[in-house]
Formats: sequence, C-alpha cells, structure tokens
Amino acid sequence: MRRPGATIRRAAALALSLSAGAAAVAFAVATAGGVAGGAGSPAAEEARAAEATAQSNAAPRLLVLLRDTSALAVVDPAAGTVLGQVPTVNGPHEVTATPDGRLAFVASPSDGISVIDLETMTELRRLDIGAGSVPHDVRFAGGRLYFTVEGYKAIGRYDPEVDAIDWLLGLGQDGAHMMVLSRDRDTIITANRGSDTVSIVEGAAAGPPDWQVTTVAAGGAYPEGLDLSPDGGELWTATRRDGGVSIIDVGAKTVSQRLELGLADPNRLAFTPDGARVLISDSATSVVVMDAAARTEITRFDLAPNAVLVRPDGAVAFAALRGDDRVAIIDLETLEVTGEIPTGADSGPGCMFWLAGE
Repeated sequence: MRRPGATIRRAAALALSLSAGAAAVAFAVATAGGVAGGAGSPAAEEARAAEATAQSNAAPRLLVLLRDTSALAVVDPAAGTVLGQVPTVNGPHEVTATPDGRLAFVASPSDGISVIDLETMTELRRLDIGAGSVPHDVRFAGGRLYFTVEGYKAIGRYDPEVDAIDWLLGLGQDGAHMMVLSRDRDTIITANRGSDTVSIVEGAAAGPPDWQVTTVAAGGAYPEGLDLSPDGGELWTATRRDGGVSIIDVGAKTVSQRLELGLADPNRLAFTPDGARVLISDSATSVVVMDAAARTEITRFDLAPNAVLVRPDGAVAFAALRGDDRVAIIDLETLEVTGEIPTGADSGPGCMFWLAGE
C-alpha cells in the first residue's frame, strides 16, 4: 500500500492553526484529568478559567473514533496530533457532535450510545435504547440527536437536555444502517441494507403523526453509504455487494441513474459542499473522486479507508485507514495525499466528525 510521503507536519498547511496556549490547556485537561494542588486550590481555579477561555475560542478539531480500542480521539488537525481520548461504548461505529462542541454522541450496535462531555473529556451517560435495538448512525440537528436502530427497523430522536427519546418511527425495512437529513430537517433518508431499499421520511420536523414514509428500491445490493446533494435533489448511495452507486431523484422517489463502478467494497460516500464532487470510500482498495455532474471518475487514491470525511470548506478530505492506524489527509484542490495523522498502535480509526470551532 502506498503511504503518503509527507509527514504530519505538512498537515498544518491544510488546516486552521491552534494556538500553543490553547493546545497546552486542552491537552492538560484531556489527558491529566486535573491539576496539582487539588480541586479547590488557586491553581485548579486558574486552570478552569484557562480551560473556559480555550473553549470559548476553540479552534477546529477532528473527532476520530478508534474502533479497535473503543475510544473517541480528539485531534488537533493543524498539528496532526491527538489531544486526548475518551472511552466509549464498545466497538463504536459512528460519531456526531453538537455545533458548539460541547457534546459528542458515539453509537455502537452492541452497546448503545455514549453521550460525551467534550469539555471535561468524560462520558456523561449511556443511552440504552433497548435489547436488540442495534443503534448505528447518529446525526445531530436542531438540538436533537437522530439515530438509526437496525434491530427495531426504525429511526429515533433523542433530546439530550431532558435525557429522553422524543419518538421512534418504524420503517418496516431490514438494516436501517446509515442516514442523512435535509437542511431543513424535514426529510430523513435511510439506507436499508438488509432490504436493498432506501426510506424517505417526509414531515419529520413535525414528528408523529404527520410524517410520511416512502420506500424506494435502491437499484443495487446492500446500500450503505449515502449523501444528499447540497440542493437536496439527488441522493447518491453506494451499494457494497455489487460495487456500484445508485443516484435517486428525491422528488420523483426513483433511481434516475445507476453507476456500475466495479468497486470492491464501497461503504461510505460524501459530497463536497459545492456539490461538484462525490468521494467514495472503497474500504478494500481506494478513495474514488467522482465528478457529480458528469458522473465520471476524476481520480482515485491508493488507500483502503474505513471512512471518509470532507471538511466543510471543501478543501480537504480525511480518510480513516483502520488497518494502518492513521488518518490520511487529501488536498482536494491539488488531488494529492499531503499528510497523515497517526492515531496509535492497534487503534483502528474509523468514523470521523469535524468541529468547526469559533
């Protein structure tokens, strides 16, 4: 496997910088768990004040799930270093966070959903949805956490402020695995890999009983990775067992085009913010960059990612290489692998989430 020739130092040119003082505070809080002199000492009070300052002026951070050690890593993307780790549910699969960077949510099909305080770097509570629920994807929007529960063939919504599940909606489809929300949160779409379908939930913002669920054949086998175009008109979903991608017209609720790409194991898919490109994570061989309008391949990178994330400004993508214990950094302007972030031996990096900071 080809490894990027640049060292992690070159990653600094691709991300916003984090001040040395804030990094030092964040590292101390994340890894030391306290300061000398005790909780009530002047040193402790000063540390808390410094932490509050660092948080209020937070620089961008990259959250990376460490699947093989069941932890969440908080990464300084400018320096390419791990600031700290938080133990999570066993075998974590997906992660999201609140826009203010206060809470993160980590889902495990076997162990529920961790609610993590990112300021104190501790797990606050664990959301147990029920025996056999098999939670997987998590998305945060409008003050609520949306999640899939494969075992219940459903999606749900959780309010972290009152620590309660607002609702569950049955889809009647097997393997409701990944999901995506429209910008207005009124439409939720899931990839149901066991049924080879996609569910389009309309009226989700109002909640029960004023929603409508439409089931659409995915046009391929085992749909999983999916994303909406920025204008909300197209849904692209990668089908793992036949190596292709289906493009669904959301308004017409039908597959408008099928791309037979011959991929080995396409498991994740993401649009760039301008909608011009689509990145496909083939966990067995490569990261593929597609021209969204032309439906053609632009290039592919000799990487085997477990997940791929496009930074909100569209300039950089991150590919989590579970087998190599590192995250590769891809410059989407030059289309080059320009750096890497080591995550530790046997850590197995997976799903990621970008915290924009202030």
